[in-house]
Amino acid sequence: MKFRKMFRTTFITGDAWGRGLPADRLRRRMLQGIAAAPLLLGMPAEAGEEGGEGETARPFPLSDVRLLDGPFFRSQSLNVRYLESLNCDRLLHNYRKNAGLVPKAPVYGGWEAEGLCPGHTLGHFLSACSMVWASTRREGMRARIDYVVSELHACHQALPGGLVCGFPDGDTQLRNCLAGRPVVGVPWYTLHKLMAGLRDASVHRRNAQALAVLVSIADWIDEAARPVDDERFQKMLELEHGGMCEVLADVHALTGDARYLRLAERFGHRSLLAPLADGRDTLDGMHANTQIPKVIGFARLHSRTGKAHYLQAARYFWRTVVEQRSFATGGHGDNEHFFPPAEFEKHLASATTMETCGTYNMLRLTQALFAAQPSAGYAEYYERALFNGILASQDPDSGMFTYFQATRRSYPKLYCTQEHSFFCCTGTGMENHAKHADSIYFHHRDVLYVNLYMASDLNWADQGVHLRQTTTFPEAGTSRFTLRLERPTKLALRLRHPGWCRRMSVRLNGRKLIDSDQAGRYVELARTWRDGDVLDVDLPMHVHLAPLPHAPQLAALMYGPLVLAARVDGPAMAPGADLVAGNVSYGKTFSEPLEILALRLGGAGVEGAIRRGTGALVFHLSGPGMEQGYELQPFHRIAHGYYNLYWRVG
Repeated sequence: MKFRKMFRTTFITGDAWGRGLPADRLRRRMLQGIAAAPLLLGMPAEAGEEGGEGETARPFPLSDVRLLDGPFFRSQSLNVRYLESLNCDRLLHNYRKNAGLVPKAPVYGGWEAEGLCPGHTLGHFLSACSMVWASTRREGMRARIDYVVSELHACHQALPGGLVCGFPDGDTQLRNCLAGRPVVGVPWYTLHKLMAGLRDASVHRRNAQALAVLVSIADWIDEAARPVDDERFQKMLELEHGGMCEVLADVHALTGDARYLRLAERFGHRSLLAPLADGRDTLDGMHANTQIPKVIGFARLHSRTGKAHYLQAARYFWRTVVEQRSFATGGHGDNEHFFPPAEFEKHLASATTMETCGTYNMLRLTQALFAAQPSAGYAEYYERALFNGILASQDPDSGMFTYFQATRRSYPKLYCTQEHSFFCCTGTGMENHAKHADSIYFHHRDVLYVNLYMASDLNWADQGVHLRQTTTFPEAGTSRFTLRLERPTKLALRLRHPGWCRRMSVRLNGRKLIDSDQAGRYVELARTWRDGDVLDVDLPMHVHLAPLPHAPQLAALMYGPLVLAARVDGPAMAPGADLVAGNVSYGKTFSEPLEILALRLGGAGVEGAIRRGTGALVFHLSGPGMEQGYELQPFHRIAHGYYNLYWRVG
């Protein structure tokens, strides 16, 4: 590392950190609508409870960050177009019907009509609209939020007992769960989506009716659950119940009522919590996206209670999934389930790997853990999964979303339809592309973390700082930061030196400042900044291999943080053929093995086998046995065609 002695520069790895806001200050800020909903996940409880754990960090509210032109801004715009195309009354159909009110429009298809979890999409929709409103102040989003909440409030007024839901038989299935009787569908999972949507409308939009309805639902749960003993309650949690633990902890944060925190802890599933807190991996065969929201809940409970075992469990789970169970894209699992890590090779032939909901929730968990203890490793995973799991899940033409992203060669991405595929990943898809700006920047007192290189404006009002990040990343590995300040301000700016970047250089106002070879850390620049200061960051990218855990002979190709997919031949595909409804959206099941393509590297290694092609981020792969070779592109750019992700390296 070389740097000029202009001001203090250090490297931060996340080993020692300070303390964050007390819970009462957090609650006040949330009630004022200042904090972003994802912030609820990772904030500390009262200072002093974690003893030596160190510094925390806060993501900025979505209202403080604006995306500028680039792939994520375009993704957000596509998502806004889809959200504005949806009919609120069709999404409200099940709620009005259950409340004894006449529906104003017919119900949508998919799970909305099939009865598995009727009404779940409305919660996702409300969350997505609330996040878009915070991010863009788009008037159409505000009107949709307020209309949906007013309709839910009308349902609340029409229903005795305070429970608002879209179940055709009212509270029957929830009471069946509590009593240990047979259950139709996943009622707690479905109710969580609505509660999360109301929470987000309260936090992002500051809609008072949303908070009132949310609290009434929490009160109903508290009363209904009170007679149920702990043994039966824990047995009930074996059924998928979404993020009930997390959202009830959020109700506690919003209201200060200790009843909701006690209830949130009851929803903490101990049969998962105990082994994770002890550092034991028991995940083989488990339904992946049932477990991840539970673990988000553990992280949330730690932030509200300070109890160490919750955070220990969440951290161990994250390390296990990210380091031992994830593909290069940041996704995991097959047919929605975790499989033994030693079996990675046989699952490469599957068309049902990498459920998008799982990646969505892993990113939410990652944000929470970063907030609890900033570490470049969390940001590294977030970047990789955001590009290769989330951005890659959206059809660049229709704006629709994948359910799975197949590792199987010559199998396409399949996208949901606009009106007949309201599955879980359709709902989380609406949210994924509404919140791209939520983890670019974090802060702690006078420290600013830059985690993602993404074109954006940051307004840090508490410090009187406006920061503009101008970049075409990932097309070019450079980024410029321009500061506009009300007055000279002493700040520590922590720039992430990505693990994929061998050497990062920084210039201040045109003068060379730093040459860092400390990849996978933060470079801290602490000084008194002045209006108009400009930082230029150079992040050269190179091609490298990403081996599978426990199978180093099998690897994906990457360029910087981007997974490169090879375009391969497959059956002719008519326009729109990969927009699907019904169970085909889950992907076909294949029983026969599939030969993994060989990648024979000579003495020049992988960089010698790949050269630049025509166009930005286009490459050509050649080598022995490859005949004409393959065109490579970032996985997030592959749509309406066939691809190969993994190679047998020899």
